[in-house]
Amino acid sequence: MINTLRLLDIMARLRDPVSGCPWDLKQDFASLIPYTLEEAYELADAVERGDADDLREELGDLLLQVVFHARLAEERGWFGFDEVAGAIADKLVRRHPHVFGDAVFASDEERHRFWEASKRAERLEKGKAEPPASVLDGLPEPLPALMRAQKLQQRAAQHGFDWNAVGPVFDKLREELAELEEAHAAGDPEQIREELGDLLFVAVNLARHLELDAETALRASTRKFIRRFQHIERQLAAEGRALADCTLAELDALWEDAKRRERLP
Repeated sequence: MINTLRLLDIMARLRDPVSGCPWDLKQDFASLIPYTLEEAYELADAVERGDADDLREELGDLLLQVVFHARLAEERGWFGFDEVAGAIADKLVRRHPHVFGDAVFASDEERHRFWEASKRAERLEKGKAEPPASVLDGLPEPLPALMRAQKLQQRAAQHGFDWNAVGPVFDKLREELAELEEAHAAGDPEQIREELGDLLFVAVNLARHLELDAETALRASTRKFIRRFQHIERQLAAEGRALADCTLAELDALWEDAKRRERLP
């Protein structure tokens, strides 16, 4: 608690119109968004790497973004950090009646339905006289595409628009791949783009049916690609060679060597 108050005081001093930091004084809600998103992704990276020291640091960096936004709001007379903390505390209690009340849920699915119903009720209480026109409303556009696709599919599935088994999803994936190949053969750039998007969308649906997070899975594969490619670079550097000196077959052999090494104990 002492350090929280200290952080809030430091933020206030940074934003002091007379003695504050010029860079901090220039910031507004919009200018902070890129930093806020960057810190969230750096936190995710620390979690996935299992680095406790980085995790502590990235949590602090993300907390700074919350404190900064709250300070900007306080300066405008809207609300302060304490109101932010109080609102999320109230929301957690409200959405967990099985912990803070007498409610009993028979399954995770029933608990999740209550959670979604609570979110809809809260949106209506914010002054919206009518419910959303679509059950898909309310998901922010700036979400990463894979994440947004998976959340949209989850919303639709909650209302019965879903396959009841994973088999048909594999079939749909093969169907979309065939359509992409046909579009490529036809040479229509717009159709190729559309079919590629459809293929990715179904791949996200497959991840959901496999109870995996598509965004996390792709990040892991991206890290794997980097790891294997850097193995190629190291091997070539040890031989005094550059990537441009090699044939694709040579590079592929080094790639396969990287894969073999990863399988070793």
